[in-house]
Amino acid sequence: MSTTIKTFAAVIIFNLCCAYAISQQYAFQDHFKTQFEASPKQFAFNGSTKKDVEEWRKLLLPKLKAALGLDKIQQQLTGYVPRAEKKSSEDTGPYIKEHWIIWTEPTVPLPVTILFPKNSSGKTPLVITPHGHGRNADLYEGIYPNMHEKDSNQQGKPVAVQSVLEGYITIAPTTRAFGDTRSEHDKKEGNSFSCHDQLMKDLLVGRTPIGDRVWDMQKIIDWALQNLPVDPKRIAITGNSGGGTVSFFSAACDPRITVAVPGSAFCTFQGSIGPIAHCDCNYIPGILNIAEMPDIAGLVTPRAFCAVNGVEDNVFPIEPTREAFAHLQKIYAAAGVPSKVELYEGQGGHRYYKEGSWPFIKKHFSQVN
Repeated sequence: MSTTIKTFAAVIIFNLCCAYAISQQYAFQDHFKTQFEASPKQFAFNGSTKKDVEEWRKLLLPKLKAALGLDKIQQQLTGYVPRAEKKSSEDTGPYIKEHWIIWTEPTVPLPVTILFPKNSSGKTPLVITPHGHGRNADLYEGIYPNMHEKDSNQQGKPVAVQSVLEGYITIAPTTRAFGDTRSEHDKKEGNSFSCHDQLMKDLLVGRTPIGDRVWDMQKIIDWALQNLPVDPKRIAITGNSGGGTVSFFSAACDPRITVAVPGSAFCTFQGSIGPIAHCDCNYIPGILNIAEMPDIAGLVTPRAFCAVNGVEDNVFPIEPTREAFAHLQKIYAAAGVPSKVELYEGQGGHRYYKEGSWPFIKKHFSQVN
């Protein structure tokens, strides 16, 4: 064989090898899509009756609490009663604003802002408004001072202020890993949150940021029921983005929450935090081995649940949200309360849609016996 032919053959072989290598390159998203689809979702709801829902809930809820690390916190702090200290009080005109510290754990002094409507008497409904990430955080009346008149994504007043003007006692808590609960490093560097650091340290002891935050909401409710004139039968939770996530999981885990309205948070795991980059605090080890997001929302039954999403939201896309909602509707139908679940689609992106939230909360508060 001549040198020319040998060279030509070598070039052909090299090109074929390159083409094969290119075709065999690792496809990151495809790999994990395969993993997500193969996950067993062992406790996905597939029943059809109220009894099926009740039996399924008894199986799923303990698994969820274990995945969140909430069971470990409960074991560690069995019987813990939160204490609180009022830091300031101000008459704003339309409502009274108070700043408090509530120790949700012996080592966790959590700042909260409490807004009291004027001219209310007797037991008053309570709304908890956890906040989200980034600029969102300073618009929920609880983290940063002197921000409560700022416009919130062209939706008017901050969520907590919207709530108190609806006539509800409102607690706007600092979400754990934000504000004064950031790490010393992030405070020094001026970083807005410490979610990554919190996740890494939580994993060492079998906890998660979502579990920590659900615990905080539970302890806030404990304290409020003992110390504020709130109606124990009318408790709602609502927030956007990260605040929607806290609202969603808190309602799934705490039956005292009458109405849950998560904003820009309900979807499927596979359609949102799986393929789309989100903050570290969204991730729960092994959650897809247990269930998908609409199954977890199904734990809220027979209480009221409204997912508020934007049709142009690019981090919780509307199509998998609709798919998730269709499954959730089946759970509510099986539970015999199909009218207690809704999906409100706002004509915009990733923001809070007040027009989808407050009418739903008011409606379902009014239906509580």
